[in-house]
Amino acid sequence: MVQLPRRGDHTRRTFLKATGGLTLAGMAGCLSSTESGAVRFILNPAEEQTDIVQEYTPMKEYLESETEAEIELIRADSYVDTLESLETDQGDIADTSPTAVPAGDGFADIIGMRTAYGGALYFSTITTLADSDIESLSDLEGEVMTTGARMSTSGTLAPTLMLKDAGLDTGNYPDGDAVDLELQNAPDHDRSREQLVNDDAIVAAATGAFASAPQVPQEQFDDYSEFVEHSSEYEDAGSGIDDENPELRLLAVSDPLPRAPIMARSEWDGSERDAIETALLEADETDLVPEDVDDEYELWFTGIEEAERSDYEPIDDILDELGLEFQDFGE
Repeated sequence: MVQLPRRGDHTRRTFLKATGGLTLAGMAGCLSSTESGAVRFILNPAEEQTDIVQEYTPMKEYLESETEAEIELIRADSYVDTLESLETDQGDIADTSPTAVPAGDGFADIIGMRTAYGGALYFSTITTLADSDIESLSDLEGEVMTTGARMSTSGTLAPTLMLKDAGLDTGNYPDGDAVDLELQNAPDHDRSREQLVNDDAIVAAATGAFASAPQVPQEQFDDYSEFVEHSSEYEDAGSGIDDENPELRLLAVSDPLPRAPIMARSEWDGSERDAIETALLEADETDLVPEDVDDEYELWFTGIEEAERSDYEPIDDILDELGLEFQDFGE
């Protein structure tokens, strides 16, 4: 079990289940999969513009070779649809976001937490341009800042709490507008960073560290001991600075965040379930990211380790402090 620092002793939120009836657009293969006996593996829509089905194909082939099960990969259209597929028996196993864990209590089980190059924890950052006049988060009052997708833990939710903790009134963002500054959602982490670089009106960007660290000199992270100890991005921080990717300056780093889980429908009792779960937890990097896979289609994670709901309490805390429910993001 991953041990995570806690922000404090908050009362755990009671999450309302999504009310059902969500249309799982793009999931037309679900019913035929049930008839054919295939295991339905639902994929969270990628924040970056990638072919997520192609990325997961090596994992599918590994699982099929280890278990003799037939796996069908099905891309969902939203974070909420991914979790809803487990509740409504339109999926058996799912790649979900960390925010799905508290919302899935009662109908979705955690198989494990994904890890990247040995790290089970990741971080959110807020950065500005190297020559910016912005020196601290409080300087963002009255300015324009970009964040990631609305439901992104590291791209939007954690940064919003970081701003709130710095004394800025974030209103009910991302379910509405901030008060002390203008916050704008970008479609994904990369475009949040790119908008900072390319749009003079934007003075800061929130992203996961995996999107910002290559353009932040490593020594800027040295004041963040947990990042240095736990982040898989620290070693190569600053290594991506070039003419097309200018240096960024670090304004803040979040508390450690648990990486995204893989979850299963609680009522899934197929004979292949135990074998698939065991194979996932025993997979090594070469099983998930074979050497012959094109860099463009590599999975972002290299392993899966056992995890429990308590590992995701920091996510519960973030949603609680921002006054959000998982289903707030269904539209």
